[in-house]
Amino acid sequence: MVRKLTVSSLLLVLSLLLVLPGCRSSSGSNRESSGNNGSSSPYSAEDSDAKPVTLRMMHIWPEDSSAQQYKLVSQIIDQYEKDHPNVTIKQEVIENDLYKNKLKVLSAFNELPDVGITWAAGFMDPYVKSGLFASLDDVVNGPELKDKFVPGTVEAYEVNGRTYALPIELNITPIYYNKAIFAKYYLQVPATYSQFKQVVRMLASKGVEPVALGNKDRWMGSLWYMYLAERIAGRGTLTQAISGTGTFEDAGLIQAAAEIQDLVDMNAFNKGFNGLSNEEGKTEFMDGRAAMFLTGTWEIPNFTTNPDVPQEFKDKVGFFKFPSVEGGSGDSNSWVGGPGAGLFVAENSKVKEEAKKFVSYFVAKWGEQSVTDAGVIPATKVDTANMKLPQIYADLLGELNKASNITLFADVQMKPDAAQVHLNMIQALFGEAVTPEEFAKQHQAAAQKSN
Repeated sequence: MVRKLTVSSLLLVLSLLLVLPGCRSSSGSNRESSGNNGSSSPYSAEDSDAKPVTLRMMHIWPEDSSAQQYKLVSQIIDQYEKDHPNVTIKQEVIENDLYKNKLKVLSAFNELPDVGITWAAGFMDPYVKSGLFASLDDVVNGPELKDKFVPGTVEAYEVNGRTYALPIELNITPIYYNKAIFAKYYLQVPATYSQFKQVVRMLASKGVEPVALGNKDRWMGSLWYMYLAERIAGRGTLTQAISGTGTFEDAGLIQAAAEIQDLVDMNAFNKGFNGLSNEEGKTEFMDGRAAMFLTGTWEIPNFTTNPDVPQEFKDKVGFFKFPSVEGGSGDSNSWVGGPGAGLFVAENSKVKEEAKKFVSYFVAKWGEQSVTDAGVIPATKVDTANMKLPQIYADLLGELNKASNITLFADVQMKPDAAQVHLNMIQALFGEAVTPEEFAKQHQAAAQKSN
């Protein structure tokens, strides 16, 4: 059954994440100390003569493309090893889509890492049903994490009332834009979809790439379809189609697909977008060639804390909500997003209890340090009142508070087979290899088969 995140629960993030008055725009990394410097750990060190333990952790943050997250993971691992001298943790780092493929291969041989990354709902479902993920109910209710999660986040990782992974991120997906490019061509931030298309036409006419996109990975293109589906057909229409209580052949969903192809015909996206990875597409924006980039708040570190990104570029980045569509049934305060990556423990791990201890430690430390050290939004409650945070981070937290709805990423909602159809059809739609009607028909058949 598809889980739809409730806004009423997620909006409780305000009381614990919203930046209070006094927050100032950061002109540099402006990071506070991580909390490990000179402070005592709530975790007692293991006995020095305890039995040696080696944990294998597999994650999705390579040092080159996700520098701040990689650094944070390494810091947490180093500290855990200091606090637990008998434990050695070996990292295996693989880029997002390659990671997902490897996870499938390892699961076929029941050789998952002791600790790894997963995603919620439909993505996680087959691993849980195959008995590959350990229940983490005892960790959720343990002393380090009890009542520490933002309501609505852990629930996305439940199956039949039991928790099988712990979320570490909470994401929404704005359209980031280059303020210098907008200023050069006297462009205003669009509030409506018609205004957005006017911006696209103006930029394209000047030889500027309007939107950066790497759609080889396909889920980036899915974000565009999801927003248009929500803005045109209304909240819940796409989710209902995925769950089988509605239909992909809804007129609003077909119109959303047609709008994608209109954008392609307008040269809204960079050349060769369907053959470029997300990282390659992102480079179009990061290098200043494209004016806009629709992606998740997991990219905030590249616009705030990453020391390898020039401050000159960081100062140019702003964001806006996906515009409302005139005549549509959607709401511009509705976002695509939800809990991001989560941590699982392999059921057949030979060091399962130690792996659970590490996951508990990791999630707690990530919540404490991810805001200031990495600039990501954690799934655990953090009081940001006395933190100096970049203005774009504070503003995104404010938007999260005002959200009327957060719809979980479509490919995460779907069962694996249906998700593959969706992703393949997204690439075909952007490549104009299928009509909007064929796109809808293929989705509907996959949904009926999946449900």
